[in-house]
Amino acid sequence: MAKPIVAIVGRPNVGKSLLFNKLVGQRLSIVEDTPGVTRDRIYGEADWNGRHFTLVDTGGIEPNTDNQILSFMREQAQIAIDNATVIIFLCDIKTGLTASDQEVANMLLRSGKPVVLGVNKMDSTGALNPDIYEFYNLGLGDPIPVSAVHGHGTGDLLDACVRYFPEPSEEEEDSEYIKVALIGKPNVGKSSLVNRILGEQRVIVSNVAGTTRDAIDSKFRNSKGKYIFIDTAGMRRKSKIEENVEKYSVLRATMAIERSDVCLIMIDAQEGVTEQDTKVAGMAHNAGKACIIVVNKWDAVDKDDKTMDTYREQVRRDLAYMTYAPVVFISALTGQRVEWLFDLINYVNEQSAMRITTGMLNNVLADAQTRVQPPTDKGRRLKIYYMTQVGVKPPHFVCFCNDSRLFHYSYQRYIENQLRAVFGLEGTPIVLSIRQKGEEG
Repeated sequence: MAKPIVAIVGRPNVGKSLLFNKLVGQRLSIVEDTPGVTRDRIYGEADWNGRHFTLVDTGGIEPNTDNQILSFMREQAQIAIDNATVIIFLCDIKTGLTASDQEVANMLLRSGKPVVLGVNKMDSTGALNPDIYEFYNLGLGDPIPVSAVHGHGTGDLLDACVRYFPEPSEEEEDSEYIKVALIGKPNVGKSSLVNRILGEQRVIVSNVAGTTRDAIDSKFRNSKGKYIFIDTAGMRRKSKIEENVEKYSVLRATMAIERSDVCLIMIDAQEGVTEQDTKVAGMAHNAGKACIIVVNKWDAVDKDDKTMDTYREQVRRDLAYMTYAPVVFISALTGQRVEWLFDLINYVNEQSAMRITTGMLNNVLADAQTRVQPPTDKGRRLKIYYMTQVGVKPPHFVCFCNDSRLFHYSYQRYIENQLRAVFGLEGTPIVLSIRQKGEEG
């Protein structure tokens, strides 16, 4: 059975994200004094008194609004409510009980889910602020005073939540899941692809660039395996990052790449590979992640029987440093070839984790040196004694030689190409370290 899910809901700017960050113990959710900053659901893992659970931070609920983004936020909060084991409804002592609070409370009561009422910004210790008693009018039981800033009352809040948890059972480990980060510039269709895969409006989809500000985790399983899809905020050029919120989003996308196993580098088929695409792809390459280049919106391209091959060649030229990455052409809108992604994700993940014995490596090395003699300089020839693998994800090989200065970059590339020719290693970067005889490490 999956872990219990605790969803934090409430009006915008009542301190949901601050409380979320306090409970999970790390800064996962964007915290900014701008109402509506948390637009999507943010997931984090937490535990209390030995009970592990998933905590969900949601965008603020505005029950009646014509604003498109606020309307999306309300839908996202509703999905969180539908999937939650227990709901923390957070209110604000400073603004007092509002008509919107009452409407949200009615919505929660209709859901039939257990609700724990927290009243935030009770930051002073000592006598209880009598204004808290007006929250009894919501009909949700005893309001629990909380300070998300200082952490006061969070224990009482979690005690109340745990009472609604089912009996503990064997929980699946996240290590069973392949973590897949979807990265790319804004508006390339990352959220649409996640929604297509999950079959629900899991992530806000809007043609307003920059809608997904946070990295959103979605667990998914099918006959091919178990996956966590991480939808990231589209990464803009630094010159266009003006708001602090945007800076957080780029940082979050970088963190998503770091904790992923596989990166789907999404490119807009109508625009081709842009300068920004090369930078985004470079981040995944430099992080040593297995990569798949996903050309989206292929349904919108006029094509003949040669278009795909020509386009693939162009992608290879524009992203010349990652010719190892497979290229797949999809349409998140129609679902064209989306099913192919699972086999590719599994394949490049396995390639990235491949281990090769030292004996096999040295057979390849000997053959490579017979085919192409190592370089010389001023009568001194490079001698490569042996090669061994020291790491995976990405595969990391160390070559021991007589003089590292003689091991030119071009010959390193040649050795890398020989490794790929024999062992595949498709979809993953390779790290090749050179050690001179007698060097440590």
